[in-house]
This record gives sequence, structure tokens and C-alpha cells, in this order.
Amino acid sequence: MHRPPTAETEVADELSVVRPGLLPRYEAELPGARAAVLSRLWRGLAHDPLPWVTRGEQGREGLTLSLSDGRRLHGPRPDPYATGAYVTVVRLDEKEYEDPARLMTDLAVPHSASLAAELGHGVASLALSRAGQEGDRDGWPESDWEWEQRIVDGHPFHPTCRSRPGFSVAEQLAYGPEHRPVVELGLVPVRAQECLVTGEWPRELRDGARVVLPVHPWQAAHVLKRACEERLPAHPLMSLRTLALPGGPHVKTSLSARLTSSVRDISLPSVAASAMLSDFAVAPAARTDGLLHVTRTLGAAAAGSPDFAAVLRESPQAYAGSGERVLPVAALATTELPRSPAWLAGFARLALTVGLRLLELGVALEAHGQNLLVVLSAAGDPLRLVYRDLADIRVSPARLARHGITVPDLPARMVTDDERALRRKLFGSLVAGALAGTAGSGPALAAALERAVRDLPHTPDLAALCADPLPTKALTLMRLSPQTPGDQWARLPNPLV
Repeated sequence: MHRPPTAETEVADELSVVRPGLLPRYEAELPGARAAVLSRLWRGLAHDPLPWVTRGEQGREGLTLSLSDGRRLHGPRPDPYATGAYVTVVRLDEKEYEDPARLMTDLAVPHSASLAAELGHGVASLALSRAGQEGDRDGWPESDWEWEQRIVDGHPFHPTCRSRPGFSVAEQLAYGPEHRPVVELGLVPVRAQECLVTGEWPRELRDGARVVLPVHPWQAAHVLKRACEERLPAHPLMSLRTLALPGGPHVKTSLSARLTSSVRDISLPSVAASAMLSDFAVAPAARTDGLLHVTRTLGAAAAGSPDFAAVLRESPQAYAGSGERVLPVAALATTELPRSPAWLAGFARLALTVGLRLLELGVALEAHGQNLLVVLSAAGDPLRLVYRDLADIRVSPARLARHGITVPDLPARMVTDDERALRRKLFGSLVAGALAGTAGSGPALAAALERAVRDLPHTPDLAALCADPLPTKALTLMRLSPQTPGDQWARLPNPLV
């Protein structure tokens, strides 16, 4: 019987036309990509508060989930902090599944069809990303963008870690950072009176009375529907829509495509607040005894729409001293560092010292492995942290007031005195995200945290971190709840308990 085409076969068909020499490696990478996505999905099925999962039973042979319709899901004992592809098969009643998309299709719960399509695209894109890795990638890159392009698998815990709907194979190869392309940004001049501009927009991106906006070529072709005569070469970073200009700043472009959980545009309120938010961040960062730097937003501009905007940000490389290297925390897993228990404990101590100090002052960072960068010594020791992209932080006026810091007129969504919301923001991104992704497993994370917290000041926030279940974004639930706006949360077993 003829089977309908799948995302895997569609990518293979496209690849046979645009890059036929890559096809054998792509096909060889598919089983590993299925296991990597299935492992992330099983984490969500096991730990997210899904309304149709009624009970979970741990046994010697794994975990069994009882569903509201009487069916049962069975898989390995889940490690919510594991980053490897340790799940190769999940059983729904008596049928075994190696393909996460087919499992989600047969679960047939609300909105499972759309998530199944994303999972299928994610598997195919991940296999394509892995197939494109050539040569020896050891050693220490000199450029900041080279570190970012080492991150091949995307988000370590998101089931749609590499899903890129709307991108053809040719576009993934042309724009995906893991494929190491040079992307030609379009340069579009707009009359200044039609633009919202904050900060110092550079002279080299002005044309008389016009503001010149960098535009991602995918956005120009698919959303703005316009050709760009002038172009500027740039290197894509791990977020794909942010690129490093040669010898200059990083530019975040509008890219109205769904990457992992949401469509990443640049809202007009964020453009309006960008300079003010950048200036505000200086005060709390200055109270970390030099352990944290925040990259400055140089300028932001929007031509009347989130689909046509750009933000210029200084490179984190500006905060590296002689012989030092700055790299995203997500890239640590790609290095030749030994990451011994002592090294992991030292890194965890540094990250928690900074994160908890900022939280005490009243700023909860979204400190996941993309936003948080680490400055390493020539010997590979973690020295300081760099934070970029302030758009998703949370700010507590009450806490800041206690420390004599004035809160500017920030967007309302950033401002809260709710302690649970503040702690969820930091703990979910830093501990369940950046530190867990670096440690690679629950036991390794627990050992690093246990050694790190001994030296930290005893505060109510630290007490909550050590005693409560660890919050994390319920990424699978969120993809199955498109009608529910904002973040939803899961509670993971606390590795410190």
C-alpha cells in the first residue's frame, strides 16, 4: 500500500535536488534524530500537567502513564535533566513507537495533529542539521559566531527543538547557523518619519533623511514580499534571526516564522523600551562585583510593524579580556572542556551567585543557554557571565525599591512583585535550563548544585530553590494548548531534595 509522504521523505526529495551529496548522511542521521526528539517528547509526557494523563506509576522497568480514555503509555524511567537520546521506544498499549510524530498522531488528543506535524518536521530538520556537520570541530574558535554555529541540536529539552515550518531545505541550508552560511541581509531605506527609532541608530545605517533597516532574506521573500537591492553579509547566530555583522554588532531581525514555541517578531513596545531597558540594566548588574555584564542595546527601529523591525546589540565579545573567550552556555557541551564535577560545581556557583543576587535586587533573568554566556579563562575556568536580550526578564518594583533602584516605565508584562513568578522565571531558565543542559543528567546536576549552594548566602530565594519542586516551562503542554496565551509550567523533581 502506498504511504502518504512524510516530512522525512519530503526533505529527502528536496535534498536530492538541492544537495544530493548530503542525502546518504541525512538518511543515516534519521534514527538518531527520532530518538533525540522522542526523548524530549517523553520528558514532556512524563512531567507536564497534561489534562488527559491521569496517573503515573514508576517501576523497575520504567514509567507507565494512565490516560483518561483507559489507554496506557509506557517508556523508560525519565530523567528530566538528561540531554542525550536515551529513549528509543515508547509503547502505547501494545504498539511500539520509535517515531515521535506517529506516536503523537495515534495519541489523538486535542491539537495532537498539529504537534505531530511539527515533530515530524523537527526530526527531519534535526537529521539535516546533523548531516551538514563536516570535518573536525574541536579547538577554540576565534569568532563569537563560530561558537554559536557549533550548536547543532537546538533546545536541549524542547520536543520541537529543530522544527522550522515554512523553511524549505534550500532555505535551511542557506540560513541555518549550524550549516555555517553567510547570510546576505537586505538593506531597506525607510523615511525617518515613518520609523520608530530608539537609542543611537548608526550613521552607516542611515541614508540622508532615511533610516536603513536590515531585513532577513526569508522575511523579505515570504512576509514583506519585496526585493532588496543592497545587501550586507552577516553570520547567523544560534537564534537564526540574530546575526553577527563582520567586525561589528549583532543585529536581531524580524523573522515571522515559528521557531520552537512561538513566532518571534520584534514588538513595537519592545522597540520603544529597548534603550530605556538597556540603561536600566546597568544598575543591578553593577552590584554583582563584576561577575555580570549586560550587552548594551545600541539602537532599535521599526517601520510601523513587528514584521519590519531590527535591534542592534553590542557583541558579547566586548567583555572578553586578553586570552579569554566568551561563548553561550549552550555551546559548553560542544567544547573540549573536561566538565569535571569540580568544574560543573564552580560554574553552577558562579551562575547561581549572579542569578540569585539579581533576583534579590528585583530582576529575574531569562537565563537559558542562549541568553546567558560565560567568560572562560585561557585554561577554561569560568570567570564571569554575560547576559543578552532583556526582552523577557521580569522586574519587581518592590524589591528594587528596597535597594534604592528606580524602575523606569517598562512594558507591563515585565513588571511583577509575585515571588512565585519571579522565581519561576529564573529557576526555570537557569537551573532547569542552562545548568541542566550543561550537566547533561539529573545526577550530574544534583552533584553540582549540592556543592555550589554550600557557599551561597542563605536567602528566602535560595531556600525556595533548595526545597520546592523545580519549575520549568511545560513545553509539550504549551504546544498542545494553542488557545492558552503565555507560559505554562511544570514542576520537576528537585535534584537538591
